[in-house]
Amino acid sequence: MGVPEAYQHCEQIMRKQARNFSYGLRLLPTPKRRALSAVYAFARRIDDIADGEGTAGQRLARLTVAREALDGPPGIRDGNSDDLVLIALHDAARRYPLPIAAFGELIDGCAADVRGTTYARFDELLSYCRCVAGSIGRLSLGVFGTDDPEGATPLADALGVALQITNILRDVREDRLAGRIYLPIEDLERFGCTLSLDGAGRFTDPPHRLATLIRYEAVRAREWFADGMRLLPALDTRSAACTAAMAGIYRCLLDRIAADPAVALSARLSLPPWAKAMVAARALAGAGR
Repeated sequence: MGVPEAYQHCEQIMRKQARNFSYGLRLLPTPKRRALSAVYAFARRIDDIADGEGTAGQRLARLTVAREALDGPPGIRDGNSDDLVLIALHDAARRYPLPIAAFGELIDGCAADVRGTTYARFDELLSYCRCVAGSIGRLSLGVFGTDDPEGATPLADALGVALQITNILRDVREDRLAGRIYLPIEDLERFGCTLSLDGAGRFTDPPHRLATLIRYEAVRAREWFADGMRLLPALDTRSAACTAAMAGIYRCLLDRIAADPAVALSARLSLPPWAKAMVAARALAGAGR
């Protein structure tokens, strides 16, 4: 298999498994779209290992293998391998200044998931968010390009944090059913919540307390969005449109969660395709001004 087939494979993964991101990537020129698809495909592999089958020890061992694969044997670096994702990723790294070490941070964050790590304070959760999502922001920036990498990098990181907090709020019940709690313990205690479940998988905390907790965290996410969106002027027009589309979809999702926390805590919210398409269209129109 060659490099074109490898990129095609990564783009198929993106379209099937990352619909929120795919709307933004459609706004990029082909070379950048393909490179980011490769970044996503490898990141998805890491996520799938962490959430996959097997004991914690087995999954941690697979994460170690994924970490070692980043260096890549000569066959992969030269495009002579059956691993299409790695072929595409290594080609993207030759074309763009990707901070490949950021994948190591993603793996660290996913290893924390496997171990069932909880977070006592927000600064601990923040470190996790920077590992699993800020890392992707920094990798994306490597593809987008900027004349001010020193100033743009922390903003890309902040936008990743905003997206990850939104993910956490969207998946509170789903994560809890899987035995995971991401919200800081100090925040749970502040609002008198435990996130305990009854036999039917429903939260036992008073609904008004849960709603107040979710809205508190939503305000925090909006603050990170406000910081991260300052990245847009540092990007070219198409990259800015892509970023605005992805961020816009997540901000709309965050607004829905904050507007009705009870619904968000009982089912996994998502935006319909038409709404995502409208956000992407507005982002492209805004970038062209």
